[in-house]
Amino acid sequence: MKLTATVLGAPDPRALAKFYQALLGWPLGADEADWVTLRPPGGGPGLSFQLERELVPPKWPQEPGYQQMMLHLDIEVDDLAQAGAKAVAAGARLAQFQPQEHVRVYLDPAGHPFCLWVRP
Repeated sequence: MKLTATVLGAPDPRALAKFYQALLGWPLGADEADWVTLRPPGGGPGLSFQLERELVPPKWPQEPGYQQMMLHLDIEVDDLAQAGAKAVAAGARLAQFQPQEHVRVYLDPAGHPFCLWVRP
């Protein structure tokens, strides 16, 4: 078995793929109306985005009675402030709740939480 991708649902898969493409710099693979992929230049698992018209974004931080987070992406960076500015410029929002000093939680344009982090 071989893990090939993590898949995120979105009402607009192409728009979400373009956000992560701006953030990561990965090239597009498949580019269809309901399915878009990004692949890392050096190989390895990529990110895919599938159409989910009725997506309910998870609540961050989690609270009973709200949509729960099923997964999130951890993206290692060299500089939190610089990477955060790039994420916001691409369309992310900084989450209000920040659980750790060396991690920043953002919400992508579809509402999926993701973390930018630096090694302490």
